[in-house]
Amino acid sequence: MDDLEQMPERALEWHREGRGAVLATVVETWGSAPRSVGAQLVVSGDGEMAGSVSGGCVEGAVVVEAMEMVGADAGRMLEFGVSDDEAFAVGLACGGRIKVWVEPVVAMGALLQELVAARAAREAVAYCVNVQTGARELVREGFEARFRADQSGMEGDVFVHIHNPPLRMIVVGAVHIAQALVPMARLAGYDPVIVDPRPAFGAQARFPGEVIAEDWPDEALDRLGLDARTCVVTLTHDPKLDDPAIERALRSDVFYLGCLGSNRTHAKRVERLQAKGFSAAEIGRIHGPVGLAIGGRGPGEIAVSVMAQVTQVLRQG
Repeated sequence: MDDLEQMPERALEWHREGRGAVLATVVETWGSAPRSVGAQLVVSGDGEMAGSVSGGCVEGAVVVEAMEMVGADAGRMLEFGVSDDEAFAVGLACGGRIKVWVEPVVAMGALLQELVAARAAREAVAYCVNVQTGARELVREGFEARFRADQSGMEGDVFVHIHNPPLRMIVVGAVHIAQALVPMARLAGYDPVIVDPRPAFGAQARFPGEVIAEDWPDEALDRLGLDARTCVVTLTHDPKLDDPAIERALRSDVFYLGCLGSNRTHAKRVERLQAKGFSAAEIGRIHGPVGLAIGGRGPGEIAVSVMAQVTQVLRQG
């Protein structure tokens, strides 16, 4: 799920402002479609739009349909397909086709508010809508495979829209690499948090607009909570700061733990963890030295290697 655009939240906001709102969601694709299943576009009653369901003129057609449905009590399925000759112009290359479910917020009732609340609480939920009958519900169990794969899709007449907690990256150490890595993580759809108890490092001037926790890493991670939608990257080179975060992460469900340092530094890290009773299997979860071995030099290239490795682990396991 792409949380960069926060479409359910935007739709609820516009609805509460009295502007009306319609959510359009990609429910099926064939061929080469530029947006995946689950991608959303929200349209207000006065024509403002956010998000996307394709890369071309499909948006225009969806907006027209949506503005006619602002006050409707039922959704509607739209299907778009293009020939190879038309493909480049509208962004559906190679004869791609998509189905888009267009649903007025008023028809969703209180479920949209419940969905937004669940997302804010980092709770995994599935919004299920029968596209034939319009029956809707939020489901928290029964779609384990879809939750694990972060994969929305049709099951018979029911569209199952998976809303997992937003991906989160906790970066321990407000160093130069973090200055490059944090904006990359945000562009990739993560909610980054920087942890560094040293005020000179974790200053807003160095990370404008970012969330910075000035606690000791173990305290910060305990407060933030660690789950399977979170990755942790330690960058300080200082065992006093890195080790407490590593220990918390190793005994949590984080999907990735990467630690900066040379092979020699990592060997010493392993010795310290073994002395504290961590097993070989637990220690083996650490990606150290952090990042893919692409020969990166300087903070920017190292950040690229880290972001690439995080993505590889997330998508390929």
